[in-house]
Amino acid sequence: MTTPLTDTVLVLGGTGTTGSRVVAGLRAAGVPARAAGRRIEPPFDWTNPGTWDAVLDGVGRMYLLLPDDVDLPAGFLERAAAAGVRRVVLHSDRAVDLMDVTRLQEAERAVRTSGLGWTVIRPDWFAQNFETFFRDAVLEGELVLPVGDARQGFVDAQDIADVAVSALTADDHVGEVLELTGPQALSFAEAADVVGAAAGRTVRFDGTPEAYRAAMGAAGLPPEVVEELVARFGKVAAAGDTTPTGTVERVLGRPARQLAQYAQEAAARGVWA
Repeated sequence: MTTPLTDTVLVLGGTGTTGSRVVAGLRAAGVPARAAGRRIEPPFDWTNPGTWDAVLDGVGRMYLLLPDDVDLPAGFLERAAAAGVRRVVLHSDRAVDLMDVTRLQEAERAVRTSGLGWTVIRPDWFAQNFETFFRDAVLEGELVLPVGDARQGFVDAQDIADVAVSALTADDHVGEVLELTGPQALSFAEAADVVGAAAGRTVRFDGTPEAYRAAMGAAGLPPEVVEELVARFGKVAAAGDTTPTGTVERVLGRPARQLAQYAQEAAARGVWA
């Protein structure tokens, strides 16, 4: 059942890879959407509670995506509830427990005990990582990440955003944790081949800890940081192959996007030109 929305949906992280798509999807559905960020009027800063009230004014529901390495501030959800927010969709991560991502584990607990109607979405690796975090590696022709041959559930950011819009505008997913994957699991070597074929490049993949240590050491990362990352990614390797969840298909009633679809469209946009 869908509840008509007449108040504004706040999108925290509204200019990023997923948030910008959530804003666009809400507006396309005729739902008032407010993107929030430091460079948007009124400016929003997680570390400055004095900026919170202006963006929360008139908001009934919100999409909550925390920046990397930012904890959910104490008191924010209470402030949101006092302002009239009734529903929150938290963008978490499918590896939140596997990789012991404490800040997201704590954010999930806070959302679940907030008294608000909540949904948690947990996406697997973004397809769009190949045009952000991994873009230089694609251009250089070698991607190094110590995850071995384990197959991952690469999911398109548009699918993530569409699921978020559904969770924000319908009542079907209140109290659910939605684990999002693409329609097939691919190893990073297979994904690099898919992206390379679309980009017209050969992209080699090395999933060994030794290659990662060498690459990160050459980049100047302190050894203790490198070892922490190797340990975290090692948990992904040890977990083995991902089984696609089918959640995107269930929620949206359509097929999830293949990595090859994303790669072809990204190449056409000149991402790796």
